[in-house]
Amino acid sequence: MIYAVLILLILFAVLAGIGFLIYLLVRKIQHTSTSAMDNDNSKLSNQSGKKVKNMSETLTLRALIVGVIALVMLIPLVMMQGVVDERNGLYRNVLHDIANTWGGRQLLQGPMLVVPFIEKHVNRETTTDENGEEKVKTKISYKTKYAIHLPKDLKISVDIEEQHRKRGIYKSLVYEAAISLSGSFEKLDIENMSDYIHRIDWDKSYFVLGLSDTRAINEVAPLKWNGNELGYSPGTGVTNLISHGFHASIKNLSAAAEKHNFATKISINGSQGFRFAPFGEKTIVSMHSTWPHPSFQGMTLPSNREITDTGFMAEWIIPHLARNYPQAWVSGNVDYHLGEFVAGVDLFEPVFLYSKMTRAVKYGILFIGLTFLTFLIFELTTQARLHYVQYGLIGVALTIFYLVLLSIAEHIVFMHAYVVAAVINIGLITLYTGAALKNWSKAWVILVLLSALYTVLYSLLQLEDYALLMGTMLLLSVLIVLMYVTRNLRVNSLKDSNIPHLRNG
Repeated sequence: MIYAVLILLILFAVLAGIGFLIYLLVRKIQHTSTSAMDNDNSKLSNQSGKKVKNMSETLTLRALIVGVIALVMLIPLVMMQGVVDERNGLYRNVLHDIANTWGGRQLLQGPMLVVPFIEKHVNRETTTDENGEEKVKTKISYKTKYAIHLPKDLKISVDIEEQHRKRGIYKSLVYEAAISLSGSFEKLDIENMSDYIHRIDWDKSYFVLGLSDTRAINEVAPLKWNGNELGYSPGTGVTNLISHGFHASIKNLSAAAEKHNFATKISINGSQGFRFAPFGEKTIVSMHSTWPHPSFQGMTLPSNREITDTGFMAEWIIPHLARNYPQAWVSGNVDYHLGEFVAGVDLFEPVFLYSKMTRAVKYGILFIGLTFLTFLIFELTTQARLHYVQYGLIGVALTIFYLVLLSIAEHIVFMHAYVVAAVINIGLITLYTGAALKNWSKAWVILVLLSALYTVLYSLLQLEDYALLMGTMLLLSVLIVLMYVTRNLRVNSLKDSNIPHLRNG
């Protein structure tokens, strides 16, 4: 907010300075005309009257033609926007390709404990034969079901370290995440989960972790289960619940244990962002990163967070009542959508190159209009004239600025590229104006004007929340300056055709 207020104050100061320069120029011209009038009043009055009359008659026509030229400049601006969109599309394709090889947005689901058991179903069917005797046929079927248990308490710690990967001239923001999970499962009460249990296969139980992009796994530490270390195998075994991930077989699962403790660590790659699903009856997630621009996403925001220039810290505390699936159920009888409740963070790039370029091009017609209006004021207050072709070339130079900026900014820091492109464009237009008007003092005014405009434009590009406000204030301020400068402009009448009507500025 303070930065926006400072930009606003600078904007008003710059525009006031521009208005003052134009005011001094007008006063100087009027002072010269008044001194000459005192020397030869009759002759100068006729000449001045004719000049003002001619100017009044042609000003509207010239303003309309210049306005049409300004609108024609929309064509190269639209073409420039097309170039920006094309380059942005290439950039997005590079991001997609890098994400396919490095790792995309990651979703961590789990852990869950899966215990298979066999249900025995006995079906008796009574039939009557031709002699009227009843016969009872017994059919016995066995079905394998899976008891799903989620942890009683779950703690997840995530450390995200941002990195950049380059392909050609494009750089992609990616990350490497170190994840630690710990918690416990309470006593498993599988007998009460079904009335048809025939056998519980405790030795076939397994521990499941879900990860959306398993190709991006760097390292997985062994699972520590009740003090023992267990290795992981690919796949979840319950793809109807979690499609991608890995599991660890638990051969010695004890039904009598009151509590089962676990801990594990994994290192993964990813891009764009990181999400997690709160599987614990109480889930506590702490996340740290050196990236200073987090964008918190998902069904719930962090309970605590701290964002600084050196990174961010966030903590989620989520009870199981916030989601729509229980802590234990039988898979197959009912299946829940375990990805409906997730939370996490995106590594947000506040203003990247192509969004800056798009915003800059949107201000293009405004800057062309301001520059053309300045030249029209010169024509109103002096005898200098620019040819319409010269207006067009100046407009083309103003649009070429964006192409120069884009081509340079793809290789160096945006601020440096902006300074280089602005210096080139301001110098080109200033030299051309001085040569066209045969007056270098007027060219200096153009130099000051363009320097101020490009300074304001850069400030607008750096703003995010206040860009619209600053752009609106710029338009309003320019309108105020123009109204003040042209406040005494009047149409010359036939009765007073020999009386100059441009007085006092």
